[in-house]
Order: sequence, then C-alpha cells, then structure tokens
Amino acid sequence: HVQVVESGGGLVQPGGSLRLSCEVSGNISSIYAISWYRQVPGKERELVGVLGDGGRPVYAHALRDRFTISIDNASNLIYLQMSSLRFTDTAVYYCKASGYNDQETWGQGTQVTVSS
Repeated sequence: HVQVVESGGGLVQPGGSLRLSCEVSGNISSIYAISWYRQVPGKERELVGVLGDGGRPVYAHALRDRFTISIDNASNLIYLQMSSLRFTDTAVYYCKASGYNDQETWGQGTQVTVSS
C-alpha cells in the first residue's frame, strides 16, 4: 500500500519560482515511477514529467526548460521545481506513484496560482 501527499503550492507572481514536494510512503519498493501532472478546471489532466527507475526525468516538451524534477531518496521526497512561471501554469498539481503491480496512487493535489 502506497500513500502520496503533495505540498508546496501557493500564490506566485509571473516570472517567479515555486517548488512542490511529493512525499511517498508505504510500500515504496513497489514503485517504479513518480509522475507529476497538472490540471486546469474543464481540461484533461496534463503530464508534466516522470521520474522512473532509470533515474533521469523525462518532461513534457513545452515545460522542460522551466521545470525540474529531483528526488531526495533519504526523505522519500520528489520535488518539482518550477521557474519563470506564467499565468498559464496556474493549475492543481498532482503526484502519481506507479507500481510494478500496475497500481497507481494519486495524491490530493496542490493548487498553484500564478497571478500579479
């Protein structure tokens, strides 16, 4: 059983930066990938990036120059560092743990609002 909890969302001005955290707990050895998604009301959930077993994150093409995923293995934390934020980055950001048993665990999401 795996639990995922996101944190770090908030209000940020355009051009600013924000770091989100995804804390993973439970049967961590069953996980092969952690993904970050985001969703705007009325739109489908959009993949931001994935950190898999290979250790090298893969990003949505449009975001790879501004977003960075990193991991703190000692703390079971996966970070999403966002920079040069734009109004269009406003969304609820979700973390998803993908397990070898095909089980997917989503967090509750954290709101990021980019506004002046």
